[in-house]
Formats: sequence, C-alpha cells, structure tokens
Amino acid sequence: MALIVQKFGGTSVGSIERIKNVARRVAKWKAAGHDLVVVPSAMAGETNRLIALAREIQPQPDARELDVIATTGEQVTIGLLAMALLDLGVKARSYTGWQVKLLTDSAHTRARIVSIDEKAIRDDLAAGNVVVVAGFQGVDAKGNITTLGRGGSDTSAVALAAALNAHECHIFTDVDGVYTTDPRIVPEARRLKTITFEEMLEMAGAGSKVLQIRSVEFAGKYKVPTRVLSSLTDPMLPVADEARSGTLITFEEDPHITMEKPVISGVAFARDEAKITVHDVPDRPGVAYAILGPIADANIDVDVIVQNVGVDGMTDLSFTVHRNDYARAMKILKGQVQSHIKCRDVTGDEHIAKISIVGMGMRSHAGIAAQMFRSLAEEGINIQMISTSEIKITVVIEEKYTELAVRVLHKAFELDQE
Repeated sequence: MALIVQKFGGTSVGSIERIKNVARRVAKWKAAGHDLVVVPSAMAGETNRLIALAREIQPQPDARELDVIATTGEQVTIGLLAMALLDLGVKARSYTGWQVKLLTDSAHTRARIVSIDEKAIRDDLAAGNVVVVAGFQGVDAKGNITTLGRGGSDTSAVALAAALNAHECHIFTDVDGVYTTDPRIVPEARRLKTITFEEMLEMAGAGSKVLQIRSVEFAGKYKVPTRVLSSLTDPMLPVADEARSGTLITFEEDPHITMEKPVISGVAFARDEAKITVHDVPDRPGVAYAILGPIADANIDVDVIVQNVGVDGMTDLSFTVHRNDYARAMKILKGQVQSHIKCRDVTGDEHIAKISIVGMGMRSHAGIAAQMFRSLAEEGINIQMISTSEIKITVVIEEKYTELAVRVLHKAFELDQE
C-alpha cells in the first residue's frame, strides 16, 4: 500500500486515554496495509511547563541547555505511544530526533534541518514496525541537542515525509481542517476541502495557526501532499472515509484544484505583532541595511516593512516584529543603530494587529485591494501599513479592531458561501 507519515499535536496526545486513541488510529491504518511513521508532539502544556522550570533557575535560559530540557517532553510521548501500540499487538519502535539522525544547524531553540538519515527508519518499516519519531528536535554536527522552534513537530513530520518520499503527510490536530478564517470569530467560516501550498504558506505567514510556516515551506519545496485532519473524531472511523476528510494541501496544477479558484480563499490575522518606526533617517543608499542588519544579526524576524517618502533628505522606516522580540529590537535600535545613523527617534506600538486576505484568484481579478480598503473604511478602521504579494494583501491596524476587521472582510468576500 502506501507510506504515510502521521503527526499528532499536543492536544491529540494530551492524556493517556488520548495516546491510546492515537495508537488505535495508527493501528487501524497499519491493519489496512500502510507503512506508518508517527511523529507526536509533547503532551499539551508540557513544553511550557519545562520552559517555566528553566526560567525559575535562569530568567534568560542558556539556549543550549534549554534545548536539552525542552526535548524531554517528546521523549516521554514517543515511549508512551510505542508502548500503547505494542499493547495492541502492533510492532513499534521509538526514536528521538538525534537517534534518527535528524541533522540541524546549531541555532539553538530555532534550528533548521540540514539532512535526515532515514536508513534506520526504512529498516524498521521493512521489518513491519510502526516507527515513532520525536518531533521538534534534532542534533547538530557537534552532537548538541537542538530544537526547531515552537510548532516544530509539524516541520519534523513533513521533513520526514519528504526524506522518505511518503505518499501523504497527515497532520492530526484539534481542528478538522483549514477554515476560511477562525470559526471562533466568524461562526460562518467554512472548512476548505483543498488549498494550494502557496495559499497555505501565505495564510501561515499571516497568522493562521493550523500549520507551522516552516512545515508548509518544506511541503511545498519537496512536493509532499499534506492533509490536515482532526484527532478528536472516532479513532475507528474507516480508513477510506478518513483518507478523504480534512483539508488537502496540494499543488496548483493538481486535479484536486478546480479550474476557477475562488478569488479569496481565506482571511488570516495575527495579534502577536508589534510595530517599530525609526524617524528622520538619512534618505541614502544603505540606510535600510544599517537599521535592519543588526536586527537580523540578533535572529529577529522582520515582517511588514514600509519606508515613507521623506522631505529634506530624511525619511521614516517602519516595520513589524513578533511581540516577543519587541523589547530586544527596541534595545538594539535605541543603542547601536540610533547612535550610528543619527535618527531623530525610535518609537514603537505593541497594540497592533495584522490582517491578511489570501487567494490565488487575485492573480486574475482586479479591484481586490480597493474592495478590502473600502470595507475597512466603512467600519472606521484606519490602515497604518500595507504590504502585498501576488496572492496576499496585508494591512496593519489597531489591535482593538481585529475581530471586527476579520468579520467584515469575511463577509465582503462572501467566504461564507460555497
């Protein structure tokens, strides 16, 4: 039959009973004749608990030692899941990330995958085992334990699926697919049967929490068909039915994608951003690098960037960062950067939100931006920054208008309609 990689999130393995349910689900797929590699996260809340313990010892934990601590959550889960499978009479073996070995660079707490040695996995599959691999973790060239960043189990699963040339990668989570927007804000939001990798990448980058963005990048780069499914359904749901459920993330040229995609596929939002503005900087070549270079050197990701038209040879540069990086970014800018480029001031705002509309149909339809801006204006929502790509339009607004903006745009583009 097929080789399937299945990933189960923290909620899916959040208790012993849920781990047993995961084992029943995996055993069902194995009984149907499929080869299975299973990638579980730590139990829900466990990684946060471990990080909190580390911070009781050291308020800013050493990154190398924090990785050593944080990876133990997944190590517990893989052992428990392998035992649950063995208890059902299913042959299973568990591996940590460094046993596989999943080789990464040395950027502790946010490492990137370099290569995967899949030989041991293939040998175990050939022997009839279900292989259970810890997500979120790997090892660098010097043998140091590393982690891939929060949500890294998704990336582990897709990377393993790519290395093993799997038929599909299943991401089991506490939702039953990808929706047009968050149903908790818009009850009329619809589950999408299919979405392209390009759209999913933009949605993830814009704040959709269903999949971790690096996992989508991997899936698109290596063309791994990826399906988002719910782990909270009946674990004994027939394989044929489960294989057609959820949302399939696939390719634009794939026959699953209809000839005429909707203009807009979804509305995404992020409330965990902050805006920084560097005022009155010299409008000359290299000034943007002088500002953003030190930010990049500190491993801080920058998202939306806007440079205003200046007067008298001066200009303003605004950009957004994750709210967790805001204090560090401000410290860098008010220190070395401000003294180096002689700007007038550096100001920030932690109370902003990023709202995005995403859709392949933007490529062939005019007036989408105008419709978005008009819909927000009619509700008195001011736009502070605008960023666009071929299939996405993003605006930065005051955080207090987030839910209103999402509802307005979802209705304006008729996303509640089939």
